[in-house]
Amino acid sequence: MEVISKPALRQDRPFLTLTHLSQLLSYVIGFGGLIVPLVIWLSARHRVEDLDEHGKAIISLQLSLLVYVFLSIPAILLLGLGILTLIGTGILGFVLPIVNAVRASNGEAPSYFMTIPFLK
Repeated sequence: MEVISKPALRQDRPFLTLTHLSQLLSYVIGFGGLIVPLVIWLSARHRVEDLDEHGKAIISLQLSLLVYVFLSIPAILLLGLGILTLIGTGILGFVLPIVNAVRASNGEAPSYFMTIPFLK
């Protein structure tokens, strides 16, 4: 009987850090904050240690931000509360990837505040 073993996962903290920072492409070129991390996660999650956990957190954050933006647009008509939500969403979308990039470079698990866990 032949035993097939799984290939060893490599530990690549700079790659995890860049994956978190790739979310900021939305602020630089206007798009790509969801697409680029999704492609990175789907293509390398079986080769890099902890990328599956980090990738799921990144995609959940980006989808949560989209939900918050879509919900805040009609809320603009309700005493302008949607404008505050849009500002908060913009701040969270900029700060959280940077904080979690630092956490990834230190070998810690990602922690996204106010994220709906779409992927488990």
